[in-house]
Amino acid sequence: MLDIIGWSSLPAGLLPKWLWIVGLTSVLNTFQAFTTLSATRRIYSNKPHEVTSLSGRTFGVWTLLSSVIRFYGAYNLQYAPMYHIVMSTFGIAWIHFMSELFVFKTAKFKGPFIAPCIVATSSLIWMASQYGHYVKQH
Repeated sequence: MLDIIGWSSLPAGLLPKWLWIVGLTSVLNTFQAFTTLSATRRIYSNKPHEVTSLSGRTFGVWTLLSSVIRFYGAYNLQYAPMYHIVMSTFGIAWIHFMSELFVFKTAKFKGPFIAPCIVATSSLIWMASQYGHYVKQH
């Protein structure tokens, strides 16, 4: 099954596989954002009334865009611009979640809010530390 969806053609290393898994998870999260607000309201649990159908769909589209970039990047990490774009998806996510926590105060650092923070933070650190391994210098 994994061969059918491109798993076997991923470059060597764990980072491409991680990006692929995070991309798949993001696709699933996109469907969730379009079908129900309950999960999104649990992420922004400090002010769940601010989560609307429109903001849920916008979050879903943003998540889908990040997913496409991460999927494509998983196969093309040797190119510096692609690496930078993939890494920026995690940076943007990190900035978003930290601003919701500390500036807008829509979230609490507990429950479902923790997972995207861990993914964004660990992915940023991992990608920064592995840049020279994946990006081919010309």
